[in-house]
Amino acid sequence: MARFIARRVIGMIAVLFAISVVVFLIFNVIPNSDPAARIAGKNANPELIARVSADLGLDQPLPVQYLAMMKQIFTGELTSYASSQNVVEQIWKGLPATFSLCIGAAVLWMVLAVAFGYLSAVHAGKVTDRALTILSLVGISMPVFWLAAILLYYLSFKAQLFPTSGYIPLTRDPLDWLYHLILPWFTLAVLYVGFYSRVLRSNMLDAMNEDYVRTARAKGLSERQVRIRHVLRNSMIPVVTLFGLDFGAVVGGGAILTETVFNLNGVGLYAGQAIGALDLPPLMGVTMFGAFFIVLFNTIVDTFYAVLDPRIRLGEAAPA
Repeated sequence: MARFIARRVIGMIAVLFAISVVVFLIFNVIPNSDPAARIAGKNANPELIARVSADLGLDQPLPVQYLAMMKQIFTGELTSYASSQNVVEQIWKGLPATFSLCIGAAVLWMVLAVAFGYLSAVHAGKVTDRALTILSLVGISMPVFWLAAILLYYLSFKAQLFPTSGYIPLTRDPLDWLYHLILPWFTLAVLYVGFYSRVLRSNMLDAMNEDYVRTARAKGLSERQVRIRHVLRNSMIPVVTLFGLDFGAVVGGGAILTETVFNLNGVGLYAGQAIGALDLPPLMGVTMFGAFFIVLFNTIVDTFYAVLDPRIRLGEAAPA
């Protein structure tokens, strides 16, 4: 297991390096214009452009430019020249809201997806399955911004059951923190609940016809034990893989629309504001931040995947 984890960590570092090169090329090389003028902002004067060029070594060869840019990102020195704010500090400032939103939504969508997928598979072809199928398709079809706007209008402005926007830190008031995040959690989770429940249902129906399931029944296990211990556990492996990818993507920027509509001061809202202002340093920082979390959670899921299915670790026994 240790060798398996070591290989995954080495692979994660290699992927992050490749992503950093791609980010550098996209922001500094591919546009075929002066990167200092773009990074300095829309209304930058010649003096500021010259300072940006000197700070990032943009008058040097490309390898030197790459190292200077990565140094600023990873040492926390990257600064938005348009707003004079430290990018890394702003990302760290938005992390509590982003993690609160993403973790809560992830727990909600996994619990509901497993429950709905299990019920659909157990009652395949019946009224329960058809009703859950319709709900899943409706959830998958609804755009996040539209659902958020509908919930805000009817439940916040009309019924006044929930606050309209804002984020309250968990350490300040846990109940108020929960109260402000219920609608954002539901908005972000709906899409994934529908998709994951359909994937789980399909996997469970396929697993029910496998030889190991018939063997478990032949040993005298109850149908409920067979479904939970054998069918559900093995059917969860693809779902866990999807979860790692989706959760990393949501933390890394997939929650931009949700944070923007509900005015949650997280990394997604910060990225959205940077996009609106064409402020490149925050976009560079958030892109690397998002890539790190996507790769990190993918590595964690690969490890958990190996725990669920030991056959994945068979490569460890191969001779070096």
